[in-house]
Amino acid sequence: METLELLERHYPGRRAELKRIILEQALCCFNEQGIEATTIEMIRAACDTSIGAIYHHFGNKEGLVAALFFTALEDQAKLRAQYLEDAHTMQQAVHALVYSYVDWVDQYPEWAKFQFAARFSVARGPHQQTLVERNKTRNKQLFLQFAQLSQTQEQNEQNDLPAELLPSLIIGPAENYSRAWLSDRVIKSPKVYRQQLAETAWRAICK
Repeated sequence: METLELLERHYPGRRAELKRIILEQALCCFNEQGIEATTIEMIRAACDTSIGAIYHHFGNKEGLVAALFFTALEDQAKLRAQYLEDAHTMQQAVHALVYSYVDWVDQYPEWAKFQFAARFSVARGPHQQTLVERNKTRNKQLFLQFAQLSQTQEQNEQNDLPAELLPSLIIGPAENYSRAWLSDRVIKSPKVYRQQLAETAWRAICK
C-alpha cells in the first residue's frame, strides 16, 4: 500500500496510471529477485503490459531503476524539507535530518531496501551525472541552511569540520542501523531509536 501511495504523489492522475503500475511491479521484482537478475520480461509479465510500453516510458531497465531511485530520493527530500522548516538551531536541524531519514525508512521499507540496493548501479550507470548533480544540489541547500543556523547561540559549540564530512557524520549511524533492520539483522525499527540516533549525530559534530 505504501508503494502505491508514494507513486501517486509523484505520478498523479489517470494519465500516469500505467507508469505507476510498471514502477510498482518493477519495485517488487527488483526487491524479490535482485536488480541484476530481474529482466524486462519479468516486469512485463508482472504488470501485464507490453515490452514496448515499458521502453516507451523508461527506455530500458537502467531507466526503470533510475526512475525508482530518483523518486525515492525526491520523496525523502520532501519529508526532510518539512522537518527542517521547524528547525531554528543547529541542533534542531541535525535532529530533523535524522528524524526525517529514519521516519521515511520506517514508513517505506520496500523503497528504502531498493534504494540501498540500487545506489551502486545508478552511481555507475548512465544516470551517474544526474545523481551527482542532485547530490550537489541537496548538499548545497543543507550547507546553506547550516551556515545560517551557525549564527545562533550554538555557533561556538560546533567542531570545525569539513562541510563534505557532515552528511556522513549526521546520517551515517542512522543509515547503518537502517541497513541492518532492512536485512533482518536487527528486530526493532530505526524509528524506535530516532532520539538516540539524533543525539549521537549531534555529539559527532559538536565539541
